[in-house]
Amino acid sequence: MYGQANILVIDDDEAMRDSCKQALSRDGNRVEVAKDGLIGLDMLKKEAFDLVILDLKMPGLDGMDVLNAIKKDDPESIVIVITGYATIESAVEAMKRGAYDFVPKPFEPDSLRMIVKRALEKRKLALENVLLKDELMEHLGSKAIIGQSKSMKKVEDLVLKVSPTDSTVLILGESGTGKELIARAIHYHSSRKDKPFVVVDCGSLVENLFESELFGHIKGSFTGATETKYGRFELANGGTLFFDEIGNIGMNIQTKLLRVLQEREIMKVGSSQVIKVDVRLIAATNKDLQKEVKDGIFREDLFYRLSVVPIALPPLRERREDIPLLANEFLKIYNNKRKKNIRAITNRAMNALVEYDWPGNVRELENAIERAVVLSEGDLIEPEDLFYYGLAVDSTSKTKTGETLLLIDVEREHIIKTFKRFNGQISRAAEALGIDRKTLRFKLKKYGISQDSMG
Repeated sequence: MYGQANILVIDDDEAMRDSCKQALSRDGNRVEVAKDGLIGLDMLKKEAFDLVILDLKMPGLDGMDVLNAIKKDDPESIVIVITGYATIESAVEAMKRGAYDFVPKPFEPDSLRMIVKRALEKRKLALENVLLKDELMEHLGSKAIIGQSKSMKKVEDLVLKVSPTDSTVLILGESGTGKELIARAIHYHSSRKDKPFVVVDCGSLVENLFESELFGHIKGSFTGATETKYGRFELANGGTLFFDEIGNIGMNIQTKLLRVLQEREIMKVGSSQVIKVDVRLIAATNKDLQKEVKDGIFREDLFYRLSVVPIALPPLRERREDIPLLANEFLKIYNNKRKKNIRAITNRAMNALVEYDWPGNVRELENAIERAVVLSEGDLIEPEDLFYYGLAVDSTSKTKTGETLLLIDVEREHIIKTFKRFNGQISRAAEALGIDRKTLRFKLKKYGISQDSMG
């Protein structure tokens, strides 16, 4: 049921104490008794109890005063109050002061047992939720995707609720917000955590090979099929299959994916043999799938199949209060990785980080801190250590003629030089700059730099 619980009964009526002890012991609980409030509070100081049964009307220390003292020492404690002088006013007052429930005398033993069972189950769930949050934070750890902002607290709560289920989850958010990290956290806290977590990168797979990648193929089924291959669904069997950027798949694959979700079976390319699969599906996208459904680009029935539980990750610019937390976490990580000993990020540098819009989100912030750790020659990160990102807007640079140049202009010139060096190749230039391709494209558009003029 819920295991043995440690229960304390505080009541001045010996017959009532014995009755409660007998009733609650029948469920395997350990029950201790106290004949007044002072003795009860003393016992609570010496030993932890899962639940307290408290009489409201006792000589000496009143039950309401005992309730106040219990809740002051441990606000999370569960107290069920009982009394032979039941009034609406006393019931409401006890509940306002933190009592879990209110039982008027006389009562049937089974009624008390039922209320206690519900209360202990609530306590068990609360403790499990605390443990789950601790594990989640430990698992996400170095990436520090969970912040202190209200929006990220909502994400955290959703992850905790949906993880133990087998529901399909659709994670929405811009590039760099940590969609795969959230998917891995959901898998890690599911009943499938000991089974495979398999990623399908829908943005990098070639369309004509997509079916083979998903479902596998048999030898000789097409040109180049020199051996039988397992698909991602088979590899993920029993575990979780994560479709990253699912908005990139074409209509043909959408139709076949929908069939798999409905039938829970696949066929390898070139085979007529049906293979049963048991996978939990998590998908992610940076696109507006509802708009794509209206535009006829994405199947409506597949969209509803995927978005049983949608989780929207806010961009970093909408949760700026999390930036110092993230920046300091990344500082610790890259101090360790780069064998540096940078003590802190200065206030001016942190202000620049908070004011920046971060089109590349958490991933771009991580790149910025790593680059700053590498470039910094002192034991503090200063605004000038961040100039590649156009962050130090209150700092300036000098041209050869002594003219003051804003660092945003320095960044533009640096991007142009790097872009020319790689003949306008987006991927190579982005890698050299330490940013992703989407961020580089954003900056090219921002600064009016034409890719064609660099080739």
